[in-house]
Amino acid sequence: MFKEKTNSQSEIEEKVNTDLMAQNFMEEARKFHERYLLSGCRVDLDSAVDSYIDAIKYNPNIAEAYYRLATLLWDKGELNINAAIEQCRSAVNISPSNVNARIYTAFFLEQAKRYDEAEKEFKEAIKLNPLKSARSRLSLASLYIDKMHDSNTNFKDFYNSCYYLLSGGISIAFDSISLKMLCKNLSKNISLMFYDCVGHLLEKTKNYSLALKTYNIAADTTGRNELFYTKIGDINVLNEQISSAKNSYIKALESNPYNKELLLKLATLSQVYFEDDYSTPIDCYSKLLELGEDNSKIYYELGHLYLKKEDFINSINAFKLALDKDYDNPFYHNALAYALVRAEQYEDACEHYKFAIDKNPDPEWTAIVCQAISSLYYKVFDDVDSALDFLKMSIMLDSNNDDAFIELGDIYSDTQDIDSAIKSYCEAIKLNPKNAVSYNKCAMALWQKDYIEEAIIAYHKAIGINPDYYSAYNNLGVIYLDGIRNLKEAEKLFNKAIELKSDYVMAYFNLGRVFEISGKNIEAAKNYQKALELNQVNPELDSEEITEKLYNLFKV
Repeated sequence: MFKEKTNSQSEIEEKVNTDLMAQNFMEEARKFHERYLLSGCRVDLDSAVDSYIDAIKYNPNIAEAYYRLATLLWDKGELNINAAIEQCRSAVNISPSNVNARIYTAFFLEQAKRYDEAEKEFKEAIKLNPLKSARSRLSLASLYIDKMHDSNTNFKDFYNSCYYLLSGGISIAFDSISLKMLCKNLSKNISLMFYDCVGHLLEKTKNYSLALKTYNIAADTTGRNELFYTKIGDINVLNEQISSAKNSYIKALESNPYNKELLLKLATLSQVYFEDDYSTPIDCYSKLLELGEDNSKIYYELGHLYLKKEDFINSINAFKLALDKDYDNPFYHNALAYALVRAEQYEDACEHYKFAIDKNPDPEWTAIVCQAISSLYYKVFDDVDSALDFLKMSIMLDSNNDDAFIELGDIYSDTQDIDSAIKSYCEAIKLNPKNAVSYNKCAMALWQKDYIEEAIIAYHKAIGINPDYYSAYNNLGVIYLDGIRNLKEAEKLFNKAIELKSDYVMAYFNLGRVFEISGKNIEAAKNYQKALELNQVNPELDSEEITEKLYNLFKV
C-alpha cells in the first residue's frame, strides 16, 4: 500500500511547483526584455511586462522582477516616477544585498532629480560589491555631472565626478560589462555637454535659428529629448512661434510625461494662446495632481477650463477642491459662484458671492462682484430692492464704474422710475463719454419722458460713437416715425438698421409700419411677412401682433 502524502509534503511540492513556474516566467520575461532592447518592438515589450507580472504572482519575492518591470512600465509611460521608485524599493526590501536593485532605485531617483537619495543608493551598491563596482561608480560620476548641469556647479561635485570616474575606470578591469557602459556613458555626457554649451552660446548671441538647429541635432544624437526639446520650445516662445513651441514641449513630455516644470509650461502656453484647446491644459494639471502638486491654484485653473468646456459639474467640483485648500480666498468663492450660476444653482451662488464681497480684497474687483450678485437678485429672484442695494454698494466701492450706473439705470427704467434712470445714464455718460450704450439707453428714457429733441441728440451721439449701432438707428427711426412723423427719415433709418443686421425683426416690423402709414400696403405686407418669418427663429415680438398687422392691411 502507498502511504498518503502528509500536508507538509503537499505544501513543499506546491511551493516547488510555484517556484518553478515563477522561474519559467522570469526566463521568458528576460528573453522578451532582451529582444525589446534590441529591436524596440512593442509586442516584445508587452510580452516582457506580462511575464514579469506572472512571475511576481507565483513568487512575490523575486527582487529582479520588480526593478525590471519598473523600467519597462516607465518606458510604456504607464508608471510615474514616484511609483517606479517605490517598485524598485520593494526589490531592495526583498533583497537588500541585490546590487542591481540598488542601482535601478538610484537611477529613478536621479530621474526625479532627488540627487542626494540617488547618491546614497549608488554608494550602497558600491559597498555591496567593491571589486565589481565599476557600473555603480561610473553611474555615480554621471549623476554628479547631471547634478552640476541642473544646478550651479560647485567644486565638491566636480571633485566627486572626477573621483568616481577615475575609480570606476580602474575597477572596470574587473567588470567587462561596465567597460561597455563606460564608453557609452562618457560619450553621451561629453556629447550632451558639448551641444548644451554650443546652444547656450548661440542663444546668448541671439543666433536663434542656429541654436534651434543645434538643439534638434542634439536631441537626435543624445536621445535627451526632454532637455533639448524644452530648450527648443523656450526659444520658440521667445520668438513668438507659439505653435512650434507647443509641439516642442509635447515632444519633450513624451520622454518624461511627469516633468512638473514642463507640464506647467505647456498648460500655461495652451491656456494663453490656444483658448479652444481644453484637453491639453486639463491633462497637464491632472498629471501635476498625480505627482503630488495638490494645491489650490491647480484646482482653480481646472475649474476655469471646465467652465470653458461648459462642463459645469466638474467645474464646480474643481472650485470646491480649491476652497478645501484655501477657504478664505475670495477669488475662489467668486469663481465657484459663477460656475453655480451657469449650473442654475442660484441660491448657493449668492452665498459665495456674498463671501467674496465680505472679504473685499480690492474695491474695484469687489464692485464687479456686487454687479454680478445684483443681476442675480434682479433677473432670477425678481428682488428689486436687493438688486439696487448691491448696485449702490458697487458704485460706492468704485464710483468710476460706468457699467454699474448703466445697470442701475436699467432697473429704474424697468420699474418706471424714468427720472432716476435718466440721472443714472447721465452719470455713466459723464464717466465714459465714449460709451455708445449709455447714450442709447439714455435716449430711450428721454423718449419715454417725451423729451424728443434731447432723445434725438442722444441717439445721434450714440451713432457717432458707433456707426454700426443698429439698434440706435432703429430706435431713432421710431422717434422720427411716431414722434415727429418724418416718414422719409424713418424709412432711411430702418433700412440702415436692416443693412447692419439682416435678421433684425423689429426693424422690418417698423419699416412695415412706415409703408402702412404711407398707404403702400404691398411693401408693408412684405416687411411684416419678413418680420414674422424671422421672429420664428429669433423672437423679438409677439407673433400675433405681426399677424394682426398683416390681416388689417387688407381688411375690408
